[in-house]
Amino acid sequence: MNSETWTSLGSLLASLMFIWAMFRQHFPYNFVPFFQRYAHKIVWFFSPYIEITFHEYSRDSFDRGTAYVAIYRYLAVNSVETAKRLKAAESVRDSATLVLSMDDYEEIVDEYQGVKVWWTSSMTITKGQSISLYPRDDEKRFYTLIFHKKYRDLITKSYLNHVMAEGKAIALKNRRKKLYTNSKQEAHSGSSWSHVVFEHPATFETLALEPEMKKEIMNDLITFTKAKDYYAKVGKAWKRGYLLYGPPGTGKSTMVAAMANLLQYDVYDLELTSVANNTELRKLLINTSGKSIIVIEDIDCCLNLTGQRKNAQKIVESEDVKDEFIRAAVENGSPGTDGTKVTLSGLLNFIDGLWSACGGERIFVFTTNYIDKLDLALVRRGRMDKHIKMSYCSFEVFKVLARNYLGIESHVLFQKIEKLLGETNMTPADVVENLMPKSGIEGIEGCLRCLISALENAKVVAAKAEKEVDMKENVGGENDVEEASTGSN
Repeated sequence: MNSETWTSLGSLLASLMFIWAMFRQHFPYNFVPFFQRYAHKIVWFFSPYIEITFHEYSRDSFDRGTAYVAIYRYLAVNSVETAKRLKAAESVRDSATLVLSMDDYEEIVDEYQGVKVWWTSSMTITKGQSISLYPRDDEKRFYTLIFHKKYRDLITKSYLNHVMAEGKAIALKNRRKKLYTNSKQEAHSGSSWSHVVFEHPATFETLALEPEMKKEIMNDLITFTKAKDYYAKVGKAWKRGYLLYGPPGTGKSTMVAAMANLLQYDVYDLELTSVANNTELRKLLINTSGKSIIVIEDIDCCLNLTGQRKNAQKIVESEDVKDEFIRAAVENGSPGTDGTKVTLSGLLNFIDGLWSACGGERIFVFTTNYIDKLDLALVRRGRMDKHIKMSYCSFEVFKVLARNYLGIESHVLFQKIEKLLGETNMTPADVVENLMPKSGIEGIEGCLRCLISALENAKVVAAKAEKEVDMKENVGGENDVEEASTGSN
């Protein structure tokens, strides 16, 4: 373009600005917005593009819009590499990492199934508001999506669903997990749960468990998270129960932490002795969120529920009680101890009743050291769908622990340790205690020899205990023979 063209263009712009100024001066004030609105309609009538606006806050809410938050997360990932101007979020709720997103008045291009769309981040400034629902009276932020009108169906029916799903998945991945607990104080104050940030480092990679069982559990958990439609199809609440049982020190609590870290779920540690009655138990369930693990540890001893029903059943049978009300009470379970009136029936309904379907994607986990003490109704399939035995340390489990704590895959002493592990029982917790460095024990070999010594001592103690049991049985047998002989005489 030559200088004459630029001069003509400048004159034209100056003329347009003069005309606009005269128009605003001589026409009524109320007519200007009217003119702008219809001028805008004329422009977009001939434009091949469509705009969709997503506001940060609605007029009747103090909370950020769900759609805006999901878009924010989605664009935060997709804008880091393309946007020229970024800003760090001042505060993103429950985020474990710093979140960067495109700055105000910035634009990025996204592509979906070969179709290009444009996202812009904008802000309007309004003044003179007496009451505002926004964090700042003069700022209202929003995102605008621009796309060609021939892709309307693809964008509105598919792309936006994709953005929402991806945004929520990103938020879930980066959020801080929480560990919740209940207490009598919380119940009296009107709050159901209190929480802290869940920072347990356990993972399935470091978990002391047989490799095949570890893989099976991981596959089962991941399959559950993807089975929402399947559960709806078969008419079941979207939940799953796990029973972890085995001797103390076999890693049951660590397993729960590994499950939470694998799935990025919150953990609700339910203390039954702090629950007043069945009604409060239902309230606790209602106030749990989806994508959570509800844990009751040591279910066999936290409430005296299981043995009571068995004892009551024996009384009913021995005394031939025919009263229907008494029999119903036996079947429903009697109240627990420690001032709580939670019954076995209430606990069963908590896990598998109508209230358990309020919300979805929940995992129930019970742990126990003595599975034989539990009522069969409590652990049947459908309530506790998967029973996982946490056993003593095997050689395969030891190798995992040696890799975690000593950073080794093999050693000349492994063969002796394998032999001793096959001859005596030692929990993973005891193995770990011997593998950890201590004062006076130096290096990897020192830790392994410490473990060997502990295993040999455990073997001697076990042999001695077994010998004492045999002696008692022999003495008992001789006494029986003497009593039989005396009786015959």
